[in-house]
Amino acid sequence: MTLSDFKESTTHVIQLLGVVLLSGLTSSCQHVAFFPDLIENPEVTANSVAPELHPETESKSKTIETHVFPLSDGQTMVGTIAAVNTREGDTLSDIARHFGLGYNDISKANPAIAPWTPATGSRVLLPLQFILPSTPHKGIVLNLAKMRLFYYPKKQPDKVFVYPVGIGRQGWNTPLGLTSIVAKKANPSWVVPVSIQQEHTQKGHSLPKVVSPGPDNPLGLYAMRLGFPGYLIHGTNKPYGIGMQISHGCVQLYPEDIAVLFKKVSVGMPVRIIHQPYLAAWHQDMLYLEANEPLSKWIHDKSRLKKQLLKQLHEISSKKHVTIDWEKVERIVQRSDGIPTPILAQSPDLADIAANAVQLEHPEQLYQQPIVAELKDSDWSILVASFDNETEAQKLATMLNHQGPIIPTRKIRKDNAYQVIAGPFKNKKEVKAVAKRIRIDFEIDVEPLKPRLISEN
Repeated sequence: MTLSDFKESTTHVIQLLGVVLLSGLTSSCQHVAFFPDLIENPEVTANSVAPELHPETESKSKTIETHVFPLSDGQTMVGTIAAVNTREGDTLSDIARHFGLGYNDISKANPAIAPWTPATGSRVLLPLQFILPSTPHKGIVLNLAKMRLFYYPKKQPDKVFVYPVGIGRQGWNTPLGLTSIVAKKANPSWVVPVSIQQEHTQKGHSLPKVVSPGPDNPLGLYAMRLGFPGYLIHGTNKPYGIGMQISHGCVQLYPEDIAVLFKKVSVGMPVRIIHQPYLAAWHQDMLYLEANEPLSKWIHDKSRLKKQLLKQLHEISSKKHVTIDWEKVERIVQRSDGIPTPILAQSPDLADIAANAVQLEHPEQLYQQPIVAELKDSDWSILVASFDNETEAQKLATMLNHQGPIIPTRKIRKDNAYQVIAGPFKNKKEVKAVAKRIRIDFEIDVEPLKPRLISEN
């Protein structure tokens, strides 16, 4: 199969990223009727399999906080801007997950770097500094505009836990308001809502009424029900959708993050869901502005939100007797990259922030970075596509490697083209199942490849 076999061109494949990476069972939740055995005060069951947790990021000379930040009374900004250089085979998604960032965080902070095929040695900015939402520091606060969850533990008032999240996509928006955790469940089963069954039927395949715990369950290993009917905070089986609008309204965390949060959160804890795209903070005698693009549902409110911001900044300026660089404020709002930036006259700009970012050494292995097994002659495989362009072939292979569950894929040079080959697979049945996933998610008709060597076993 060559590029001409696609609907129009290679761009058709790459443009599917927002849907492809996240399709299938990722988008769960909204209008969930119930979860079997969802209990009010659970303990993690003995047969629960908790994901491996990764520690705070370290280099030989530096340690940087990524999830848990010290918090003093009155403090409104936490964290540090850092940077790391890419190695061969990295993606921005792999780097983001390792350092506790979402896809939105890292892609907006590094607009000049190709997210799926960054050049080796690229310097990636890690926006690990956050202005805290303008809310009480109590329980869980979820800022949809930032796609980030803030947890203020009652017994640890000197700390704040910060996690990237995936949220509801357009038309299935995560609701705003004050609610609470009403139930928790480890190893949840997913009762598939009728609306989601219908959505998948329209794509040409059906879902079971109940998805049992396991790799195909979009809830992951832990789920916490909110007081808003049908909405949850839960894990995911497609972690590379974190930092995107990808669900039917629920809030999704990386598996390693929900494992920590689940154990710390109790039933009855308040959960405040807000949409605050523009945040200001007075920190260490400097005024900072963090701008995020309002979500589509609130884009018509952008002018009003901006006016509110300017009013707030004028009040701070008068109270602190400082001079604000208003042209810089406008540039930051236009940029909307989520990076807290000083806005007083003669203050450092983004280039200065990047130049002074804490430089970290690349870890030996990025956390949970996909590793593709060697393809042997005795293995079944799939020819997914052929490209004239090596970069486009690598993009598609990388996207397949970041599916959930993973579809192991590599690009192979053959004659004057680059083939995208998925595998290894154990048998014809597994090949058919994966081919169906690719056809549904990527809209590509693939070619199964039999083993070159037929095993005697």
